[in-house]
Amino acid sequence: MTSLYVDRRGVELRLDGEALAFYENSERIGTVPLAPLERIFLRGDIVLHSSLLGKLGEKNIGLVVLSGRKASASMMLARPHNDASRRVDQYRLSLDPAFCLRIAQSLVAAKLAESEKFLLTLAESGRRASRLELEKCCGQLGRFAAQITHQHSLAALRGLEGRAAATYFSGLAAHLPASLRFTGRNRRPPRDPLNAVLSLSYTLLHADIVITLHGSGLDPFIGFYHGLDFGRESLASDLMEPLRPSVDRFAVSLFTSNQLRVENFSTTPDGCLLGKAGRTRFYPLYEEAAEHFRKRAAHGVSDLLTLLKPDGEEGENRSTPLFM
Repeated sequence: MTSLYVDRRGVELRLDGEALAFYENSERIGTVPLAPLERIFLRGDIVLHSSLLGKLGEKNIGLVVLSGRKASASMMLARPHNDASRRVDQYRLSLDPAFCLRIAQSLVAAKLAESEKFLLTLAESGRRASRLELEKCCGQLGRFAAQITHQHSLAALRGLEGRAAATYFSGLAAHLPASLRFTGRNRRPPRDPLNAVLSLSYTLLHADIVITLHGSGLDPFIGFYHGLDFGRESLASDLMEPLRPSVDRFAVSLFTSNQLRVENFSTTPDGCLLGKAGRTRFYPLYEEAAEHFRKRAAHGVSDLLTLLKPDGEEGENRSTPLFM
């Protein structure tokens, strides 16, 4: 176990030697050893002691607090990588338009390839009507992908990606049952069960990527495709892009396998929210899938570190695409 999810109101977490102890109503209810942990996700009204926070920092265990009904993420990060020259190279190259465009094109190419692959998989198992729509969308995604290298500015590339995303989600909507009420991507707040799961899954993975970037010595706020925006970890958003279709595949599978059902959600003026029973099912399933997501994110960080090296252009000459 590398991740721990605590989603239980009124729990108190204390440090007990090299273990995390759980208390409820002053009664000890369990322990978890710290050694295997890499990250802890907290949701709800939970009490922590400063001695525990210090120990988590010492052990390089990231702490992610999901607060409010929308599960906004706040993080406590451990000490960053000691090589500050990586951040200097990152800052320098973030001001190079040609470098930023090359990174962005690789990210979008990887995202569109994964998107098309997922829709083709759905087409193979879908109804005839949805299969035709999915195949049509795949053809459009292929044409968008062929245009990526012809986009000579980040603004043009973002426009292309936006059109591709609309096509992708229209194909997904054609495939999914009407009971999910999915008509496309929406958020802040999500208005249907699938979008609620997508938002939560994206939030968790984004936090993971921030922790990975921080530990590798890069600044999560300085991106190459996503520009500077107050409060946004733009580099983490960059590296999320190729992973989104895999997260979408995971989210859809939760409903097609009946691991989650519409009755696990409630719809209020604040949006569609996954209830406590649904979250209890969701977290272990996400953690199983997240091992793959994290490995791919770590590969993306490795690719990026290679490209940032000032003494070589190893990444440009690779025979395989970046960020795949």
